[in-house]
Amino acid sequence: MSVEWIRKYCMSLRGATETVQWGDDLVFKVGGKMFAVLPLEPSAPTRLSFKCGDERFYELTERPDIIPAPYLARAKWVALERLEALSRFELEELLRESHALVYAKLPKKAQEQLTNLAHMKSRKTRAKK
Repeated sequence: MSVEWIRKYCMSLRGATETVQWGDDLVFKVGGKMFAVLPLEPSAPTRLSFKCGDERFYELTERPDIIPAPYLARAKWVALERLEALSRFELEELLRESHALVYAKLPKKAQEQLTNLAHMKSRKTRAKK
């Protein structure tokens, strides 16, 4: 998996935005809240961090090359030391879950705005065809 593939996948999730923070980390957000962090510096000690549920956090951190995310572990974030620590299928599922967990914590008004924005984008896409 490449940085570009992860970027495209994260940006395909409803209401996702990206920004560069802390110098060289690509941060993916929904409703202004982070759901994944992708360091762009090749020498970074971790390759990708994301939020997960309580059970999943403990399951994942038992696996090789997956650790509690520095600074974010108490919020149940994990960090991959290698992108190959998970299969593409597993990573898609976990990034979707991370997005969903963060989205679910947003205020209802913010959720409605993101849903309306997604509907407007899909109408424009259909109208262009």
